[in-house]
Amino acid sequence: MNSLLWIAQILLAGVFLSTGLSKILAYNHVVRLVEARSKAGRIGMSRGQAAIVGLVEAAGAALVVVPVDVWPPHVLVRLACSGLALVMVAASIYHIRREESAAPSISLFLLALFIIVGRWPR
Repeated sequence: MNSLLWIAQILLAGVFLSTGLSKILAYNHVVRLVEARSKAGRIGMSRGQAAIVGLVEAAGAALVVVPVDVWPPHVLVRLACSGLALVMVAASIYHIRREESAAPSISLFLLALFIIVGRWPR
């Protein structure tokens, strides 16, 4: 089970690191791509808001794979996954309001939830 949880953590961290860095470093390109494939028009998120979300995602991704805990075992991982899960709840609401597919956000929420439950002390 530990190996499966590590694979899930690495996968979750990779996805959030790439999306977080793209929101920080390639905001204009991401906006053009999203607005081109969406029928809802403008994304409704400023560059500053996108940078904050990107920083939260990148920090959460880093904390998910940190092997050292300063607190009892896996508390930091569970807190990071909880934060990322909350970001995905907000992202799902955002995508549903824009009449887009929320499936990727829901999938990442479920993956974060799997890690939280798997790392819960027995």
